[in-house]
Order: sequence, then structure tokens, then C-alpha cells
Amino acid sequence: MTPSSGAAIPRRTLAFYSLPSLSYSVAALPLALFVPAFYADDLGLPLAQVGLAIAASRVLDVATDPLMGQLSDRLRTRFGRRKPWIALGTPILLLALWQLFVPGGKSDVSVLGLLGWTALLFVGFTLVDLPMKAWGAELSRDYTERSRVSAWREAFGFGGQILLLLLLLILAIRGFEAADLQLRWIAIAIVATLPVFVGLALAFVPEPAAAAREEAALGARAALRLLVSNPAFARMIGAVLLFVSGVVVQGTLHRLVLTHVFARADLFPVMILAENALTLAAVPLWLRLSNRIQKHRAIALAALWIALFSLVLPFFPRDSAPAFSAWMALRGSSFASILFLSNSIAADVVDFDEVASGQRRTGLYFGVFGLVSKGAIALGVVLATALPSAIGFDPGLAAPGESALGGLLAVYGFLPGALMAAGATFLWRFPLTREVQEGLRVELDARSSS
Repeated sequence: MTPSSGAAIPRRTLAFYSLPSLSYSVAALPLALFVPAFYADDLGLPLAQVGLAIAASRVLDVATDPLMGQLSDRLRTRFGRRKPWIALGTPILLLALWQLFVPGGKSDVSVLGLLGWTALLFVGFTLVDLPMKAWGAELSRDYTERSRVSAWREAFGFGGQILLLLLLLILAIRGFEAADLQLRWIAIAIVATLPVFVGLALAFVPEPAAAAREEAALGARAALRLLVSNPAFARMIGAVLLFVSGVVVQGTLHRLVLTHVFARADLFPVMILAENALTLAAVPLWLRLSNRIQKHRAIALAALWIALFSLVLPFFPRDSAPAFSAWMALRGSSFASILFLSNSIAADVVDFDEVASGQRRTGLYFGVFGLVSKGAIALGVVLATALPSAIGFDPGLAAPGESALGGLLAVYGFLPGALMAAGATFLWRFPLTREVQEGLRVELDARSSS
């Protein structure tokens, strides 16, 4: 099967393709919110060693993305290029997730075990997620349809996060507040659903046939040089680096700001739930806007939306926690657009490379895209933790001073605002417009039919 050139992809196909995201995309949320505290407080491992183990596992995670991309591009089986990797990665992800979330008692855990299972979880996630995105990029060559594919996948992912948060809320209401019980139920939910969802996707969603030409294997340096030499891709990854790091800065500091500035840590789960719900609700609006003004400008506007909302944050009165939480939820309504439109633009960039090189390197491009995204996450965490400390904020103090709280709010509001605004400038005059991409599609269709 060759990618559709313009016909609308059936909703049934989009739903089956997106189903796995409903399950596997939520695994990272408890990893950030629950696992560090659980292993330190409940299981007695030193907090610093827990953080070091998770950080070290991320190094392997980042390194595997470009490699996985190339392996996915070069595989040739009767089942396709992408599907075998997803089938392989699913049990690996589930095994590691279960061992990590349901580790047993204190005598059964160690820092080395935490490192190993976390690293394996990231490997399994990469084996599933990267081929999923490359597969979605190849379902259509149409400029608008690619946005629909990405929008459906990200919408299902945010829907999964909402369901996870609702599950945690229900557990808390019923008295199951202990971290070990919550992690166990999260693991049960993912283990019970992911194999079913992956099976449905593999069975009912076609994978376009690989091009007859073979992609040449590239070393890491050669691959990076190739991709950076693509001006459209270089601009896109520059924007993504700024966008993701800005979002992560705020995400890392949410709880600290609610706790120390507004004295309302109890609003944290409500705020995150509302933010995800509005993000999901706004997906159709951003998709429609991207069709009217083009993807790159829609992303730029979404980033500016976050920037403007962020710049106001340091000026909120300290007794306005509910209004602050509502403001944050409204600000987050543009998150999904940045995620799904970035992936859609990445698919267009692959077309540009294929016309120039004669090779289809979807997996490689999405591998480097993932590497940059994960690097941006690390950068955001570093900025969010180092800068408040540098200006005098110490969360260990019972009552941080006003200057320290002001510094925390400045990092929380002004820094992400500046990063998002800077990222928007990368994309406003992006070279791969709808007209350019349609020209690329005509050229590729002509080649495939000759």
C-alpha cells in the first residue's frame, strides 16, 4: 500500500491507529509524579541516588532514538517496517513498567534495579512510540491529513492522561491514597489495555509499503550532519527545543509554586486535570486553525498564547489560587497543537529530504526529533531546578522570603514566556508551506507511479 495523496483517512482507521496512545502515553506521568517519592519515602532508597538512577537511564533513552529510527527505516518484513518493532516493544515496556511500579517490599529493591528497569522502560517506550509516529507520518502525504493523524494520536494520549488522573482521584476518594496501591492500579490498567489496543492497531491499520530503494546506513555524526543540513528541519528542531524546555520549566515548578506561593498544594491535581481536559477540548479548534493559516503559523500562535499567559503569572495576588489555577488551565489549552502539529511538520520535512536524496528516512528524522525533545526535557528540568536555587529559593525552608518567592515566580513565568516567544520566531516564516508541500507530494507521486 502507498500513502494516500489526498483522500481523507477514515475515522475508523484513525481511531484504531490512535488507541495505543490511550495507554502507553500515560506511563511517563506516574514516572515523574510518583516513582521518585515512592522509592525514596516508601522503599527507603536515598533520594539523590533515585534521581541519579532515573537521570542515568535517560542517557540511554536519548541515545537510542536515532538508532531506532534507522533500524525502523531499514527493516523489511512481510508485516512491514514499523509493526514488528511495536510488537516487540510492547511486552518489553509492560514488563519493565510492572517491575518498576510493583517492585515488592524494601528488601526487593535497589538503586541498580531501579536504574535497570527504568532504562528498559525507556527502551520499550522508544520501540513503540518512534515507529508509531513514523507509521502515522506515512499514512498520508497530504498536508492536512497528516495534521489529522497527529491530532488524533495526541488527543487519545491526552485522553489517557485524563483517565489516569480520574482513576487517581477515585482511588483517593475511596481511601486508596498510598503510593504503592496507586502505582499498582496504574500498572494493572496499562498492562490490561495496551496489548489489546496494540493488537487492534496492528490488525486494522494498514502500513504503507516501503520504497524499493534501500536507505544507506549512517553513523550518528553523519546522520546529524544530514539532518542539520536540511534548513527546514534545523528550524523546526530549534523551535521544538525552545518550546519543550519552556513547557517543562513550568511543569517542574507547578507544585512548588502552588505550595510556597499560594499555599494551596491541594489544587495541584485539579489544575492538572483541568489543563488536560481543556487541551483535549481545544484540539479540533487548533486543527481547524492550522488548516486556515497553515501549520507553522498555528504552532507559532499557540506558543505566543502560552507566552502571553505566562508573562502575567508573576503578578497574580497571593490569595488568588483558584483564579491562578484557572488561568493555568486556559494557558495549557494550546499544548496539544504544539505536539501534533510539530509531528505533522516533521512528516513534511521527510518529504523534502526524499525529493532531494531519493531516500525515505522517516524513522531517522523522527528519531532525531525524539532526541531533541528529550534533550529539551532535560534542559527544562535543569533550568527549573538550578535557577530558583541560584536566586535564593530553598523549598526546605518553612517560609521562604519574599525575594526568593519573587525569583521563583520570575523563573516560572518570565523564562517560559521568553522561550515560547523565541521559538515562535523560528516557525512564523517556515519554508515548507502548504503550497511547497503539495509540490513535493506531486513529485513523489510521480516517482512512485513511474
